[in-house]
Amino acid sequence: MPSESYFDCRFAVLRAPLGFERGAERLADDGQAIHAWVPDGEHIVAVGRAHLIANDSDGSAPDHAGPNASTCPPFGPLSDPENRPAIQIRQMGTREEAQRRGYASEVLSMLENAAVTHFEARVALLQAREKAIPFYLSQGWQLIDEPYEIPNIGPHRSMMKKL
Repeated sequence: MPSESYFDCRFAVLRAPLGFERGAERLADDGQAIHAWVPDGEHIVAVGRAHLIANDSDGSAPDHAGPNASTCPPFGPLSDPENRPAIQIRQMGTREEAQRRGYASEVLSMLENAAVTHFEARVALLQAREKAIPFYLSQGWQLIDEPYEIPNIGPHRSMMKKL
């Protein structure tokens, strides 16, 4: 498992700005996920994680491990067996003061490469917040659906990348 500094970064970037309480930065399957991060001195400034989507799963899942979690929608491409094994990238974020330095690209690349090595993944999927879509497009990801709202989080689009 990553250090508390990793989870501090996840909370500060992804949950605190939305008014969530501490603990909402954790996911039930964090122990089975691949985690990547970039330190800058003694602080972690960029984070992300990837997990294998079970063969009997459509990819829908609670947004966090705490109570009252919103459910993220399924991924349509998982209905095609050619898109398995598949991983989902979640909890990507970079501290504001560290943005535009290539850290998110570094974390994403580490996750994509580790997913192929550890899970033999063919496809990666994610649910991007609207403001993050240009970043993922620049990294070779494709939009695969129409905009939707994740309650308490905001507008999103699902994205996919062949690995």
